[in-house]
Amino acid sequence: MQISLFLPELILCLMVLFFFFVSLGKPKTKFLENSAILLSSLAVIVSVITFKNEGMLFFDAYRIDAFSQVFKIIMTVGLLLVVYLGNNLKGIELELQAEYYFFLSLSVLGLICMSSSVELLTILISLEVSSFALYVIIPFRKKQTSRSQMEAGIKYILFGAASTGITLYGMSYVFGLTHTTYITELYKVIPALLKTNTLIFIGMIMMLCGFFYKLALFPMHFWAPDVYEGAANETTSFIATLPKIGAVALLIRLVSLSGIDINQLTWIMAAIAVISMTVGNLSALVQNDIKRLLAYSSIAHAGYVMLGIFSGNDIGYIASIYYILGYLLMNLACFFVVYHVSNEGENVTFSSFAGLYKRSPFLSLTLAIGAFGLAGIPPTIGFTGKILLFTAAIKKGFYGIVVLAVINAGISAFYYLKMVRAAYFGVDDASSPIKLHFSAKILGTIVIATIILFGVLPERIIEVAKLAISKIIL
Repeated sequence: MQISLFLPELILCLMVLFFFFVSLGKPKTKFLENSAILLSSLAVIVSVITFKNEGMLFFDAYRIDAFSQVFKIIMTVGLLLVVYLGNNLKGIELELQAEYYFFLSLSVLGLICMSSSVELLTILISLEVSSFALYVIIPFRKKQTSRSQMEAGIKYILFGAASTGITLYGMSYVFGLTHTTYITELYKVIPALLKTNTLIFIGMIMMLCGFFYKLALFPMHFWAPDVYEGAANETTSFIATLPKIGAVALLIRLVSLSGIDINQLTWIMAAIAVISMTVGNLSALVQNDIKRLLAYSSIAHAGYVMLGIFSGNDIGYIASIYYILGYLLMNLACFFVVYHVSNEGENVTFSSFAGLYKRSPFLSLTLAIGAFGLAGIPPTIGFTGKILLFTAAIKKGFYGIVVLAVINAGISAFYYLKMVRAAYFGVDDASSPIKLHFSAKILGTIVIATIILFGVLPERIIEVAKLAISKIIL
């Protein structure tokens, strides 16, 4: 029974070990790709099969419940989509492709462990396993005219080290005042301490910094544009999605410690959310590189997700889970187009989309659906997700913040629709048609269908999210 509780993690461990030993030889790209798809598919299947498992492991530091299992399913599905998207790994050096899959799967292992961790040091170790793997793969890119991938790797390491130090320092404050590192014990004492002790408030904010970094929230967002631009397209599609899902899982667990009352912690997070939305959207308006644009877009979307988290109620947490799933799908739709428009793994600009509707009607449609979803245009999952987030914040009385969020959503529509305009109304550069493999068309179709279907019929996802939220604290 104990093994079945840990089965999704064991499959990821198997995947990590497989690619470690394969990297000792000289495997072909197709073999690596097929193996990655097979093993990540197995991880998805096992995560779904074990969804109803519940239990505690490792001296109660590791909890398997509906909350953690939902995020494991989302993250393993995300891994499968990212692996499927980056077929042939045209942006990664040939001799580093086995190592690329090794570190990619290791990072996901850290993330899914993070979703089940209910003890502060276990959370920190899981966070670091995930982060260190990404530190290594960011420079894994074919040689460019500039060495932007090296700069991106260095910046990610420096910001990561700083955020980890701040997080650990915050954890020391929390431990010193509460004399425990277990979330279930912290939940009993922190709400009362927040009303009487300033140090616990400072400790909580510092502790959350590591997850603000993963989510690219202000003021831990400065790394995002340069890392997105410098990393390979395949790597960026991963960094832009899965670490944010893990961060949302941990933020929901940790923020729930403060209780449902509006307090100083709530207002600090509300301010961070509004600044993130504003900085992200205004900065995205002037970008020409699509990956830099999506980086600033991710900063804004982190602010939207925080609306649900700092609302501190079940509706807010459910909305956050629903929205982060939608963000995964919508962002991957855009990166799917970026990957296939880029011939040799180079970065893509607005001019690269010119005449895309002629060169590949399917890619232009995928881009449009992804952009419409990110802009919050119905009937996409992005529209429904924003409605749920705004509703949660309104129920908590944050009317002014919701107004600012709606204004920001209006600003974001400009640069998202600018991408669609470039694809459908840009001057054709007489480039040759883009041919897609049948498997790529299947992936694109699945992503398009789920963005629309989950937007029109959100009930099932909401029910699963509601079950997950009921298990945050036992």
